[in-house]
Amino acid sequence: MAACAASTATIDWELLEAAISGDTRSMKMKYMDSHDPTILLGKNPQGNTCLHISSMCGHLEFCKDVLSLPQDPTVKKKLLTTVNVMNETPLLTAITSGHVTLAAFLLKYCHEQGFSEVILKQDKHKCNALHHAIRNGHKDLALELIATQPALSKDVNKYGESPMYIALMMRDSKFTDIFEKLLGIDGSSHSGTYGYNALHAAIRNGNPDIAKRIIVERPNLATEENKDGNTPIQLAVRWGKIDMLRVLLKHDRSQGYVINRKNGYPLLLSAAHRGHVAVAREIIKYCPDAPYCKKDGWTCLHKAVKSGNMEFVEFILGEPRLQKLVNMRSSKGKTGLHYAVQKCDPKIVAALLDKKIDLTILGSDGNAAAWELRDALDSAKTLNWNEVSMLMIKADPPNAKSVYNLHEEAKEKLINASRKDARSLTQTYTSNTSLVAILIATITFAAAFTLPGGYSSDAGSQGLPIMARNVAFKAFLISDTLAMCASLAVAFICIIARWEDLDFLLYYRSFTKKLMWFAYMATTTAFATGLYTVLAPRLLWLAVGICSVAVLMPILTKVLGEWPVLKLRIRLGQAFKSEFLDMV
Repeated sequence: MAACAASTATIDWELLEAAISGDTRSMKMKYMDSHDPTILLGKNPQGNTCLHISSMCGHLEFCKDVLSLPQDPTVKKKLLTTVNVMNETPLLTAITSGHVTLAAFLLKYCHEQGFSEVILKQDKHKCNALHHAIRNGHKDLALELIATQPALSKDVNKYGESPMYIALMMRDSKFTDIFEKLLGIDGSSHSGTYGYNALHAAIRNGNPDIAKRIIVERPNLATEENKDGNTPIQLAVRWGKIDMLRVLLKHDRSQGYVINRKNGYPLLLSAAHRGHVAVAREIIKYCPDAPYCKKDGWTCLHKAVKSGNMEFVEFILGEPRLQKLVNMRSSKGKTGLHYAVQKCDPKIVAALLDKKIDLTILGSDGNAAAWELRDALDSAKTLNWNEVSMLMIKADPPNAKSVYNLHEEAKEKLINASRKDARSLTQTYTSNTSLVAILIATITFAAAFTLPGGYSSDAGSQGLPIMARNVAFKAFLISDTLAMCASLAVAFICIIARWEDLDFLLYYRSFTKKLMWFAYMATTTAFATGLYTVLAPRLLWLAVGICSVAVLMPILTKVLGEWPVLKLRIRLGQAFKSEFLDMV
């Protein structure tokens, strides 16, 4: 009773100082002077005894001397079993603090003294010494713990994690030995957090050899689900672990027909969601008739289209055993083409149209695939929307009128939306344009009075341009005049646009853009010919080079600016409809 009472007493502060510093001599003197062996059982506010503190600080000799003091075996056992506020014994404290040598000494001492309950003790989170040794990477200590007390392998912490699961979750190959030892213990736990098990962990880290061992020794783990309803093979598909998938299918081909209990996804659908083409090929290889859709008809093609996985779509279209998916319908009666059009993905639409797809299939709402553009009107200003429109007209000419109607509807919707924000739209289209136009007008106006070569001072031709008879000079004057007039016209149009007449702004925007481009080209030409006029007589090569750059730069800028449209025109050929781009 006296020992129990003392165990809750406050630690002697001189003894605490000795434990912190590892001062064995002071500890022995204090022990002898007290004439009370239970002085060692005193605790600080955290519930730590002097043995806890010395274990935390890694003082091996101090711990050895404390346990070698002449004292009642009951007190000695109490000292080793006493726990702090985290429910840790000195052994657990030594392991969690990373003092492996000290922990090995305490383990050996407890084993020799027959204190097995000390070794099996769990902390506040129900983690035992083996949990902590593996988690902290102490391989040799973990192997020693397993050899000393195999029952540690059966404990599961409050998070559902077993030592085997933790060992397999560690990516370091040195823990393979620990796994082998644990697997060989009858009744050793293999569970993990969130319903995972050791095989799930092996799949995650891509350990095919370990996976084979688990399947052979504990085949039931292959069918265990986590809390999301995923078995190991479903996670292998989700994570794209082809080697692991192959191991599981070789062992049991029926795993290829597994369907997630919660979301109803078969393996091919999960592969389609993440675009794992190689995984899908492996599934088809072992299970040519593997399920490819949910109960509601949602196929892996629908999923690949919705996820935008072009490579997976091409795989389906090129796989003879999956050709029938092209015209299969979802619960809404829609094929993959319906969803591709709705997503405005021209690459997928073009790939589907190249196959024998039935364009007459209507969804449950009575709409053909082309009418899915109506659900994507917010994207009508993009090239993708317009390219898909052209592709559908080419593929289904009888339905062309409907697509044109959709285009007009989208255009009207755009105009109506613009009317709600006329002020912002006006500032966007006029501020920068008017600034550039005025700048060009200023430059060209000044150039008209600062002519290349200057003016003549000779009698009879005084005040006339020296280069008046030069062809290049005449080209300079014409282009400079045109540039100035065009830029002034743009500036005045921008001023009128600030009246916020939306119809004027919408219908003259494209005209202003063309006029501005003409002013830019004319200015460049004036610059080029002006340089040629001045430099040609002396530095012909320099003049030609500068003029060439001046002429080519605006052309290159024009080509680069309109390259997406030019590329679309080349790709579609005769199917290209320029009238569709008036919203872009």
